Amino acid sequence: MAYNASLTPLQLSYLLVLAAILVAMLFALGLVLGMRLGRRSGRLEIEHTLTERIGAAREDAIRRSRAVIGGQTAEQLAPYLPGFPFDPGDLRFIGKPIDFVAFRGASRGSVEEVVFVEVKTGGSSLSKVERSLRETIEAGRVSWMEYRPPS
Repeated sequence: MAYNASLTPLQLSYLLVLAAILVAMLFALGLVLGMRLGRRSGRLEIEHTLTERIGAAREDAIRRSRAVIGGQTAEQLAPYLPGFPFDPGDLRFIGKPIDFVAFRGASRGSVEEVVFVEVKTGGSSLSKVERSLRETIEAGRVSWMEYRPPS
């Protein structure tokens, strides 16, 4: 009697499913082994670079935050520091786009001069708006206006 080696369609589909499962398991095993071998010599290069970049970004953010806070503190304290050229009673804090407007003589009852004052610390420079304000003032484009709201 002759042996028939042909497979039925059901048996063939079982074999294909088993082959797919075997391929998936081998792929997963390769992936796990690759990651473990890659970590043996230390962290993966990408992880190392990312960790360094995050650390540098945090340090930069802290440094900038300290500079901003220090500058804001200096702005508020400047009128009380030795050598500041205006009487603190003549100053009005504005904040943006200029730190103070000094009304020289106002504390004595008569304004002699109006001066716009910007306080800078360290190596900070004027912003674009601050520069344009300085240029506007220096060009004499300053005026007075009185407004009376309707009754």
